[in-house]
Amino acid sequence: MTKAFDYFVVFAEMRTGSNFLEANINRFDGLSCHGEAFNPYFIGYPNKDALLDITLEQRTEDPHRLITAVKATEGLSGFRFFHDHEPRVLETILSDPRCAKIVLTRNPLDSYVSWKIARATGQWKLTDVRRRKDSKVRFDGPEFKQHVEELQDFQVTLMRALQISGQTAFYVAYEDLHDLDVMNGLARFLGHSGTLDALDDKMKRQNPSPLSDKVSNFGEISLALADMDRFNLTRTPNFEPRRGAAVPSYVACAVAPLLYLPMRSGPQETVTQWMAALDHVAHDGLIHDFSQKTLRQWKKAHKGHRSFTVVRHPVVRAHAAFCDCLLAAEEGVYKKIRRMLRRIYKMPMPRDLPGSDYGVEEHRAAFVAYLEFVKANLAGQTSIRQDAHWVSQSTAMQGFADLALPDMILREEELVSYLPALAMQVGRLDAPDPEEVAPRHPVSLEAIYDEEIERMVQDIYKRDYIAFGYDRWK
Repeated sequence: MTKAFDYFVVFAEMRTGSNFLEANINRFDGLSCHGEAFNPYFIGYPNKDALLDITLEQRTEDPHRLITAVKATEGLSGFRFFHDHEPRVLETILSDPRCAKIVLTRNPLDSYVSWKIARATGQWKLTDVRRRKDSKVRFDGPEFKQHVEELQDFQVTLMRALQISGQTAFYVAYEDLHDLDVMNGLARFLGHSGTLDALDDKMKRQNPSPLSDKVSNFGEISLALADMDRFNLTRTPNFEPRRGAAVPSYVACAVAPLLYLPMRSGPQETVTQWMAALDHVAHDGLIHDFSQKTLRQWKKAHKGHRSFTVVRHPVVRAHAAFCDCLLAAEEGVYKKIRRMLRRIYKMPMPRDLPGSDYGVEEHRAAFVAYLEFVKANLAGQTSIRQDAHWVSQSTAMQGFADLALPDMILREEELVSYLPALAMQVGRLDAPDPEEVAPRHPVSLEAIYDEEIERMVQDIYKRDYIAFGYDRWK
């Protein structure tokens, strides 16, 4: 086999057929795909302690060590890489022309429904149809929009990196996976001269029925898709939105022409409750789940509209992100991150929700450890993604600028004065005063705050202190 590359990467996502693609790559003599080598929660495959004699702990300490091990294998080796995998190696992979890039895509609606079914049944791979588990799932419009936005952002990152470095990739659609000629063509792209006579027959399609048989509220799908540009969803070039605008998080009043651009881990409940009270509607009467299309339509329909965001003191916001995301997580990615911080980073985080034995000392130790993690995370030194709840507010503001620059930047401590004043700008003289929603945290920030915490937060969010004029919290 001519070694055209040192190693390869399969860029894919959950439920795109990457297991089946890997199985067929591994059928070629001399080609080896080593699973999700850079999954932040395991190495290679679930319940495995090591890959190529490198443990999860060693990979976390130095992720590039695993790339070196992949290169050193006999033949040509590679791995699968998803958008939320180890960010510290992504630039290395993308900029290396000796790394062959394979991009696997699937219609995001199909992958989303497949993911929902897999979560409901606990079955992520099928080799025997007699053991197939079935479930009808409910389509969640806002969740699907977020799913598509994450896929688009990552695809744009890949596309731009390949463009500026003058590289190309081998593109595979989900529908191509059962095409023997395409699989043999992929091998030729990797520099392999052999061919397969047949594809892997062990793995079976898990959900071959039409969407209408798999989704309980099938009729709602078309309503959600009406607000999206469906024609570009599976086309890798020109995915939109470009990056970072977080449009689905925007909230508009039911009547008043006010648009709120929330900062994650900001005073969102206080602001949205005020917006609902302004228009005398329930909280769910506000306008949520914008797409770029519906945002433009709303702006055109509301002449003289005002948009605003609310910044929060960095110490308060850091504590809110810690409590509301990590401590309070009962399932999902934040629970995984909490356990990862305990296991790999040896942080004194509670294993589950804080119990009766969780007091002020335990809370302060866990929060200080969290701040140490955030500092490393935002510096690109951890295997865990940089999350919107703890990125700097100035960075989030730059993301807003792509589509909706706020007319006003309010400070949380000034909402009583400035929210009614904002309402007056759109002709509402009857605006109520906002009522602060007290945080539901196991231990208050006041109980643990001291000079050390202030110094740590200032070190992490120096740009926010400068950009928004903040001084120490107390």
